[in-house]
Amino acid sequence: MRWPSGKELARVLEHHGWSLLRVHGSHHIYGRPGSVVRLSIPIHGNKPLKVGLLKHLLKQAGVEEKDL
Repeated sequence: MRWPSGKELARVLEHHGWSLLRVHGSHHIYGRPGSVVRLSIPIHGNKPLKVGLLKHLLKQAGVEEKDL
């Protein structure tokens, strides 16, 4: 499996109801209405995310790997 880039993960999150709140440098901060969880997605071109970070973000977002 090829790991997604930050841009690709951001698209998946937006499809699952997350919205972009702000941009801080190269990190896009996502939130969901009614939730205190904030996700910081590093956007570094098309560079793939590292496995540990990807799994942590997916768990926090409530998204499964198969949805990528």
